Amino acid sequence: AVMQAMATVFCNKYAEGYPGKRYYEGNELVGGIESLAIERAKKLFGADHANVQPYSGSPANLAVYFALMKPGETVMGMHLQSGGHLTHGYKLNFSGTYYRSVPYGYHVAQGVTGMNPDTQQIDYDVLMEIAKRERPNVIYAGGTAYPRSWDFAKFREIADEVGAYLVADIAHINGLIVGKVHPDPVPHVDVVTSTSHKAIRGPRGGFILCKDRTMMDNPNETLADRIDKAIIPGLQGGPHVNTMAALAVCFKEAMGEDFRMYAAQIVKNAKALASALMERGFTLVTGGTDNHLILMDVAKSKGIAGKAFAKALYTAGLETNFNTVPNDPRPPISPSGLRVGTPAVTSRGFKEPEMVLIADWMERTAKARVATGGKFYGKDKDGSEYRFDDRQLLAIRAEVLDLCNSGRFPIPGIDV
Repeated sequence: AVMQAMATVFCNKYAEGYPGKRYYEGNELVGGIESLAIERAKKLFGADHANVQPYSGSPANLAVYFALMKPGETVMGMHLQSGGHLTHGYKLNFSGTYYRSVPYGYHVAQGVTGMNPDTQQIDYDVLMEIAKRERPNVIYAGGTAYPRSWDFAKFREIADEVGAYLVADIAHINGLIVGKVHPDPVPHVDVVTSTSHKAIRGPRGGFILCKDRTMMDNPNETLADRIDKAIIPGLQGGPHVNTMAALAVCFKEAMGEDFRMYAAQIVKNAKALASALMERGFTLVTGGTDNHLILMDVAKSKGIAGKAFAKALYTAGLETNFNTVPNDPRPPISPSGLRVGTPAVTSRGFKEPEMVLIADWMERTAKARVATGGKFYGKDKDGSEYRFDDRQLLAIRAEVLDLCNSGRFPIPGIDV
């Protein structure tokens, strides 16, 4: 249904503005569509206000910066190489170029603290110390590669202590939140940003939620007004109307019992896969997972760089991505880690037994590395090569295809 909404004639309809306040005629139906998406978002998340026009998660975050800070003011977000996102203050991104960035995480060489070095989990006492010292204007709670739950209540305490706005970026965990298998940020934070195409299974887009409160720097202006103005005219022009229609469908689907069962299975699958991988000798960052993702240190446990392993897995029919780990001694282009998520396979109907199969395939892929011969999959910084026996990898790929083509696990979609 989400794909059907995306494929309507609204895909090329211009509708700058908001419901009842457009810059074009002929937008009566558009107003109804956007209003429906807004009301469903507010109901689904229990939010005071919703904006469904952001083109994706990064524009949503950019709008928040525009709304809450002036250039040069301070943002405190998770360090990119510790599991954060580019838009949470990375130095090469707008967020670290036009704003002062204070990262939290764990990277000795870069002087980054805020995670327990032993557990690799957030240390909220250290976060409080950082916030008191640096006095951020905005604090971000959220990331892209943190396999544990976020304690939004503790983040609220920290933000209140220093008078900062608190923003939750839930792009990766939105489906788990509405599925009631992850703590809810909405009661605790000022603003929520998100994509809409990950675990919540919507179109490629974004949305922003916020409280109905006045601005700290202007009691005559509300946070909702500031957010809306930051989107248009501040950042964007016309919204993607077909995406807003698909968002309305997505939010409706996420209210159902089937979605809650799906969200619960995502976490069950992630935990099952994590256990199976650890049984096979893989080192997992934080020692497991609370959510949908697993981050493993394959350089530490298997002696293979994350990028080379990801490429070998792809040949074997398993799509993953190489990723940095906290305090990673390797460069981001060829890091130590590998990130794996379970929403896609869960949407196809995979359950715990299939997670064991995936772990087996990953272990066999690691064992397919050869010292000489084989196919070249990359070179390490010391000049050593990563070579794998493609015959073994292609044998695994055949097993993956047999499972996926068995008819038991169809790909969600529409016939075209």
